[in-house]
Amino acid sequence: MAEPQEERSPSLDDCLKLLKGERDEQRLAGLLLVTKFCPNDDLVSLKKVYEAVGTHFLDRLLRTGRFDSKACCSLVLGFDWFRDFAGSGDGGENRDVYLQLSLTVLAAFCRVPEIASSVEMVSRIPLILEIMSKGPATNILEECYELLYLVSTACEAGVMALINSGGLRVIAPQMSGLPDGSHAMEVAIKILQLLVSKLPSESMNIERFLELSLVVAAVARQFAMLHNALKFEALHLLSAVFCSEYSALLHDPLRSMQDSNWADYMRTGVVSILQNRVAPSEKLHALILAENMMSILGEKWLIGRVKLPSVEDYLPADRCLLLVLESSHVEISVLSNELAYMKYEAPKNSSTVEDNLLKQRYLAIAFSLIEKIIKYISTVGENEGNLSDEAVFLKVIKTLNEIVGVVLEYLKDAKEHGEKRGNDLLASVRVIGSYLAETPDACKEQVQDLLDYMLSVEGEDESCPFLSTCFLLPMLCQITMKAEGCKLLAASTGYVAVVECLIKLIQRDGQSVEDNGSIFLACDTVMNILLKREQIRFSPEMSTFSRLLKALAFWADGTNDPSVVRMAGSICSLIFDFTSEDALLKQPNFNGSSLDSLARLIARSLSSSGQDLPDDADLFEIITAGYSRWANRFPTITKHNL
Repeated sequence: MAEPQEERSPSLDDCLKLLKGERDEQRLAGLLLVTKFCPNDDLVSLKKVYEAVGTHFLDRLLRTGRFDSKACCSLVLGFDWFRDFAGSGDGGENRDVYLQLSLTVLAAFCRVPEIASSVEMVSRIPLILEIMSKGPATNILEECYELLYLVSTACEAGVMALINSGGLRVIAPQMSGLPDGSHAMEVAIKILQLLVSKLPSESMNIERFLELSLVVAAVARQFAMLHNALKFEALHLLSAVFCSEYSALLHDPLRSMQDSNWADYMRTGVVSILQNRVAPSEKLHALILAENMMSILGEKWLIGRVKLPSVEDYLPADRCLLLVLESSHVEISVLSNELAYMKYEAPKNSSTVEDNLLKQRYLAIAFSLIEKIIKYISTVGENEGNLSDEAVFLKVIKTLNEIVGVVLEYLKDAKEHGEKRGNDLLASVRVIGSYLAETPDACKEQVQDLLDYMLSVEGEDESCPFLSTCFLLPMLCQITMKAEGCKLLAASTGYVAVVECLIKLIQRDGQSVEDNGSIFLACDTVMNILLKREQIRFSPEMSTFSRLLKALAFWADGTNDPSVVRMAGSICSLIFDFTSEDALLKQPNFNGSSLDSLARLIARSLSSSGQDLPDDADLFEIITAGYSRWANRFPTITKHNL
């Protein structure tokens, strides 16, 4: 009796013979064997199988999901392992079985880069998206994501085909329905990272911004809930969205979202990253999210309960604020040291321009966060401000003082090396100005030593200092309310910087509300100095002030606002104390026309007693008192007021 022979496992050659068969059931059998016995990492075998089966049969299987032969259906469902994998059924459900098979095989083939980047595979992207849009079963959807990811990463044409075929439109609404932490969610996030990096700005429209807002909301949940590698993929995707050139246009769709849970998820995710030991680069990404969230929803986003999945109780409402503040402190200290070293100590060509710009960008983000926190802290005690207790408030103030000290040291280093130009220096002055606007006496000695330097700082795109003075105006206005502050500005070139800034603000086209606020701050600062002229023994530089007189007359001529007229008139009246009509006419670019404009300004200023504007009564008094002192030296102005 012959011994029974051991059953032989199917070989690759057996699969290839079936795949090259003439009947559909032969090819299907070959594909089924491939899915069972051919490993996904065996790229050589996968390529042989792909060449054997041919694209026509695969397309027919993918597009129709039907074959005339009943033997095909019996064959597929006869494989117990595949029936369990794809589900069994009759009629229309058989289509899903074929569809599952075709997608599984195609996804496996796409592990071969040469196949994934082929024209045939790229051309299948619209069909895959059509299948996804019909809401297939989760296992089919997962294969679709896998296939799209492999084709998109294999070639540029794949990414662009996915974008142009409406990939974002299909994927965005599905994100919220994918299971948390699932493989489908992981692959979807990776696909979206590719799409965000390649989306052309000119293709962005309202529809795409709405789609991206859905993506942000869905991914924010993963960012908050997960504690594995996918959490960081979610972080990177959210950071990429907010760092894109069109991110600002995404703010309105996000603000208008009916479900506000996404904002809480973002806060939870940021807290989770910042309070754990993760790479510094990951904390930077978290700070980018925090900065954007405050730009979208306001500084109050920092305050709110946080429920971490691994912690039973809610964390204190101010935990996010403290973590963002402390992390920004660390980043500012590290980045300012690194930038100073790269600028002043490192050997030439030891660092790239790109590296320098990247550090400046991250420093600007940290500065922006500090400015937003300063703005929020300034509301504490008002309706919007809320901190848990006084100890937290004092801790915040202490940390802010330390940060301002670090920034002042950075500016001092730049001053000692003769550096006055740079966006990093301008951003440093801005954050100093924001803090001193709330606490003008902070770091008093350092500020006094660096004041002239800070007023001389220029941005990369400026031809002369301007913005640096604008940033410091709130502080300058406050310190000049006292004689000590006036003396500080008058003893240096500080007052000239303020006057030049005021002239430029007045002459700017299309003044904004912010410009108007800065104009009045500059006016108040100049007036404070002029009112204390005798006390501080102030003697102005008339070539500068003659230009200011012309600018003030121009400002008043262009408006019917009585407060503008009265402010301009009062400053002119105080300047007239130092000069005469004859002296002004000797100044460059000052002529009879300039004098006529000033005469009209003074006439308008004196036309009302100020009783209709109680807040302007003091200004009216300054004008009338001044007129009695200098009228005899200005016959042209006197003639207009007879």
